[in-house]
Amino acid sequence: MADRARDPEALEREIEATRRELAQTIDAIADRVNPRNVAQRGVTRLKEEAGQAAAAVGALLLPAHSGQEGEREEIDRRIVAAGVGAVVAVTVFLLWRRSRRRRRG
Repeated sequence: MADRARDPEALEREIEATRRELAQTIDAIADRVNPRNVAQRGVTRLKEEAGQAAAAVGALLLPAHSGQEGEREEIDRRIVAAGVGAVVAVTVFLLWRRSRRRRRG
């Protein structure tokens, strides 16, 4: 036989190690697909993106160095309104999509 004879105790240790690794893998998969954890990751990602958007809007709202302050303020208000509208639209869309998925089962 090409296979060398194995010690039964060594074989049992190898099987147990494989079982432990499999159990850890299954636990990691279950943790990853847990709806609560998926939702939490989504919320975290949304907060990070909102922070980046807020920083970008903040950069746009810096005072202009030209003498046209009134015009700059009007443009800034429009930009903020567009950003808020976009955030609301995306949030509504995500909530709608999430509720459709829950209804489907």
